[in-house]
Amino acid sequence: MRYLTMLICCLIFLVSWPQNLSASIDRPSLSHDTRSVVLMEYESGRILYADNEEASYSPASMTKMMTLLLIAEAIETNQLSLTDQVTVTDHAASMGGTQIFLEENEQMTVQDLLKAIAIASANDATVALAEHIFGNETNAVEAMNEKAKDLELTDTQFQNTTGLPADDHYASAQDIAKIANELLNYEWITDYTSIYEDYLREDTDDAFWLVNTNKLVKHDSTIDGLKTGYTADAKYCLTASAIREDMRLIAVVMGADSVKERNKTIQELFDYGYAKFDRHVLVKKDEVLTTADVFQSEKSHYELVGERDLAIILPKNEALENVQYNIYIDDHLKAPINQEQVVGTVEVLIDKEVYASVNLRSTIPIKKANWTESLFDVVRRFNSL
Repeated sequence: MRYLTMLICCLIFLVSWPQNLSASIDRPSLSHDTRSVVLMEYESGRILYADNEEASYSPASMTKMMTLLLIAEAIETNQLSLTDQVTVTDHAASMGGTQIFLEENEQMTVQDLLKAIAIASANDATVALAEHIFGNETNAVEAMNEKAKDLELTDTQFQNTTGLPADDHYASAQDIAKIANELLNYEWITDYTSIYEDYLREDTDDAFWLVNTNKLVKHDSTIDGLKTGYTADAKYCLTASAIREDMRLIAVVMGADSVKERNKTIQELFDYGYAKFDRHVLVKKDEVLTTADVFQSEKSHYELVGERDLAIILPKNEALENVQYNIYIDDHLKAPINQEQVVGTVEVLIDKEVYASVNLRSTIPIKKANWTESLFDVVRRFNSL
């Protein structure tokens, strides 16, 4: 892969920004009674505030975010469709705790089961979907732990798909935030987690009223997810996501003594994050950043753009100047290339550390050249040697 370095002015930032930005600024005075908390900015994955974030505890139903992540991947890869019918097994129907009272051999669509998980935290729906994708819950748990390794979650291990009490089933607040961050890459997931109430089996004798276990989505329009959790061991937990003025934050609370304390701490974390930090867009989505030379294509060069905004988060009132970028373009690009194909990356560096990055794509589909055009392309390349 070749790269081009662009410099604006001549220096990096005037200060050094560590991975954990909360280390460089004053911490808020959060008088909360919880085991651990994390506040993360979504785009960069940077931790803005944390307390006891690496300690592992029972995550309760926040476990289901990992299950939802695997479900989202299956949907995106067309392994699963929202309209597919899922047949409920005896094992899924036997789940205790929060449930929608599925019966063995009952059929329900993927979409309705997804609602049951995202809104009501239904254990039976979670297992039913996991079994449908992976064959059984054991296979699903293996996939969850493999995904945890892929995400470099060092303080997390799963024993089931639901978060029901089990030995050696644990996660840290920091790892939970990383799972939430990955899940939010599927933007449609908040179409479900932001719903306050809905119905299943509507217009039947078995109609079931779904009410979101995360009451904050009803009382704060900026909050659109993600997952609550409670067991006697885990106490009250919540991973919440909010978006204000185009900046998305993720807040995690583990081990609160009450729902009131949990929700209060989440709100304080969000209020702190939005009061203390600003989002700076360095490169807008679809802004042309460079061009690429594509072998056997109709033209010699094609414009490349970022697939999303390239933005960074800084404490308020900090000057934004002297930013360094690296643009990497894949070697030996060869037509045809569709617009969805990643052909390179642009990175923002702060004090020689990669702070944020975004994938590059072509502005148009790159078609394969015909025989005559290919011949001219070969001659052009030979003459440029």
